[in-house]
Amino acid sequence: MLERRVIIASASGLHARPASRFTQAAADCGHPVTVARPGQPGVDASSVLMVMSQGLGHGEEVVLASDDAAAGPALDALVALLEQDLDAQE
Repeated sequence: MLERRVIIASASGLHARPASRFTQAAADCGHPVTVARPGQPGVDASSVLMVMSQGLGHGEEVVLASDDAAAGPALDALVALLEQDLDAQE
């Protein structure tokens, strides 16, 4: 399993618009990806409802994971996305 850890940079965490942008990118990446707090079970990163239900806030560390051995570049792209303040972008 591939994993990446990242700190959420968005000022409001993964709520509403940032969650929508993140889940759309996860859906478009072509690999199954989960997102979770460290040590907790992951949820489908392409589901806006599942991601928002986690209540992930600004400054929290999350783990992105995939069972697909070819998902490394996709995970890196999702990390780069979460490292941005998605609230500040249009």
